[in-house]
Amino acid sequence: MNLAIAIGGVLLAPILLVWLGLRIRPAALPAFAPQSSPPETVPLPSGLPAPVERFYRVTYGETVPVIETVVMNGRGTMRIGGLPVPIRFRFTHEAGQTYRHDIEMTFLGLPFMRGYDTFIDGTGWAKRPGGIDQGSGFDQGSNVSLWAEALTWFPAVLVTDSRVRWQPVDSTTSLLVAPHGSEKEVFVVRFDPDSGRIQYTEAMKHNSSTGKKMLWINGVWFEEGRPWIHLGVEEIVYNVDVHDYIRAKIP
Repeated sequence: MNLAIAIGGVLLAPILLVWLGLRIRPAALPAFAPQSSPPETVPLPSGLPAPVERFYRVTYGETVPVIETVVMNGRGTMRIGGLPVPIRFRFTHEAGQTYRHDIEMTFLGLPFMRGYDTFIDGTGWAKRPGGIDQGSGFDQGSNVSLWAEALTWFPAVLVTDSRVRWQPVDSTTSLLVAPHGSEKEVFVVRFDPDSGRIQYTEAMKHNSSTGKKMLWINGVWFEEGRPWIHLGVEEIVYNVDVHDYIRAKIP
């Protein structure tokens, strides 16, 4: 009996260690830079489709901030092999132009693996545990992420950037038309009829450089049916200098 208990303890110990290690949240990343002052504001543009105008009034009021750069720090989880692995992250944007994603996967609260994504001059690039991803399909997917993240976290840029258009569909739906090089990317944006906030965002997106275009709804691949990552933004800083950081060499 004692031998059986000992063997059981030996077998259970790694399972308990994994269980514990995946439940300890990492410390937050250090602040990128202090917020110097609130962004300037401009009047909400006229002529927006009705559900879009309602969304912006609910979100910002009569004026919207002029956002040039954004740095977002936070924590969350990433699904790896079916397990939710704790992460901490920094997403850095030159709004509507470029971005850099830094993600650290952690165990027992300590980083053990890092991943990076960049989108610079219309070119996407990623370094992940599985290797490097790049190519025309990945460029398109990265461009979708650029605009989808703006819509999620700093939508003001989508009414202050002259390259972006909102087109009416019906009382709760509009099309967001954003640039992709010399082409256009179209998002279907559906708004909640009660709150006026965004309910669903749909786009066709390549999931890798070689993967096919798939329907992508609220950051979830339609064919998968569940999110692979959960992001909780805990700090946002606007309009600080991020030019060199985004373009710095990635280890």
